[in-house]
Amino acid sequence: MESYRAIWNNFFNYLQEHWSIKDFEKIEAEHIVSYMDYKIEYYPSKQYLEKISAALGKLETALKHFAKNIHNEIREYDFSIRQIILDEARDLKFVANNYHNRAYKNPTLLISNLQDSLHKLAAKIQYEGGARIEGVALIKPEQLLGTKLDSITNTQKGILFTKEKGGKEGEVLVTLDTYNELKNYLSQYPKFKINRQAYYEDIKQAALLSNEIPEASHGLRWNFAKKRMFEYAQADYSYEESLQQVSYEMKHNRASITLHYL
Repeated sequence: MESYRAIWNNFFNYLQEHWSIKDFEKIEAEHIVSYMDYKIEYYPSKQYLEKISAALGKLETALKHFAKNIHNEIREYDFSIRQIILDEARDLKFVANNYHNRAYKNPTLLISNLQDSLHKLAAKIQYEGGARIEGVALIKPEQLLGTKLDSITNTQKGILFTKEKGGKEGEVLVTLDTYNELKNYLSQYPKFKINRQAYYEDIKQAALLSNEIPEASHGLRWNFAKKRMFEYAQADYSYEESLQQVSYEMKHNRASITLHYL
């Protein structure tokens, strides 16, 4: 425990701040995903991310022992998703010492090369609205909030309400075509759901077909940031104002975070 105390404490503080969780026995796999994605977005070193993954693995073991010894029962804790995320981060070099521009050169071509129609829809939502993977992996009908005028581009957009990255909530604006496609799907099925690993693999293959470097779905958020910054500039926002507004739309707080994507 002493070896991983610093990471555990950071993780617990994150859970309290973003998820309002104070009972550690309530930790689930989705919290592991959110925390590791949160860390990756700020480009940790490879060694640090590996230590985070190891620490969360030890936490899984500790929680199982705690349930058995204190409650005299077996409780299922499965944090194996941490290894998938770690492997993806290492493969795609999502670490500080390998920092580079992750935006796709031709995101629309990449999306068209995806094999699964649901993956295409998820990718369009990420590209057009800047949503994270957790914002598109599961979408329910009640998250569709109709349409409104996007004052920045002076066009009608569809509104998708998402909860991402530690419980941060907000609107994601997409084109009417994408919105109607999602709405039509949800009129036939109870929910829109994709398998994260299958989605990653489809994007990887589509990138190769497009002669692009695979950057997983996160690269589409980079494309959104660049495109949206340009749209704010066209709407006569200052550079500083644009940085802040794009940061808010991407569910960050500080304007400086947008600089990562530029």
